[in-house]
Amino acid sequence: MTLVSLRAVTKHVLLPDDTRLDILHGIDLDVEAGDHLAIVGRSGSGKSTLLNILGLLDTPSSGTVAFRERTVARMRRGTVDRMRGSTVGFVFQQFNLLAGRTALENVAMPLGYATGRAFWQRRDLAATMLERVGLGHRLTAVPERLSGGEQQRVAIARALVRRPALILADEPTGALDVETGGAVMSLLDEIAVESDAALITITHDLHVAARARRHYRLADGRLAPVDLSSAFRESTLSSELPT
Repeated sequence: MTLVSLRAVTKHVLLPDDTRLDILHGIDLDVEAGDHLAIVGRSGSGKSTLLNILGLLDTPSSGTVAFRERTVARMRRGTVDRMRGSTVGFVFQQFNLLAGRTALENVAMPLGYATGRAFWQRRDLAATMLERVGLGHRLTAVPERLSGGEQQRVAIARALVRRPALILADEPTGALDVETGGAVMSLLDEIAVESDAALITITHDLHVAARARRHYRLADGRLAPVDLSSAFRESTLSSELPT
């Protein structure tokens, strides 16, 4: 079964002067369970907008989005919200951790909406996931006391703790050193395989993108497959991607 499907998806917004800014143009994409794909592109190319549509945070201006073969536009808002909460895990570029809450509380937060064992054992499950990202010694630290790299790992643990069917990662290694970034990507891959989850990574790092099985480039609002083996040989491509 296809997990998420986009057909002829467009997105535009109206600017304060009433002119229209077109962000996405006719996006077609199918993502299967267990899939792993990477999307690269310049800053401002619409990658985060596309990620938000895939994750049911935003709606297209036209075209259709289907999740597990159900057309999202035909669902009630509450149904979409519950489906997103139970099946989609986000790793945001800005972390979006709750200030004043410990790392453990931040990671356990998504399990507050769970049922059964996942709800009653949410603190233990959160602690286990923090151990897996190397932060078992920082359970009681609040975001203000964590480095940027540590905050990123807390955000990743929060995204994975519910074992989502779809993992969306926006520059997941952007705040990490090379060694830690490699370990985090290995963890994302590992959890995705364990859960048969789809993993979609947005990145400017071609080495991170190369870990995926399918590779796309978003340029001028249009999505197209890209051959990363040739991209590595073209020095101009690296300079075109955001830093």
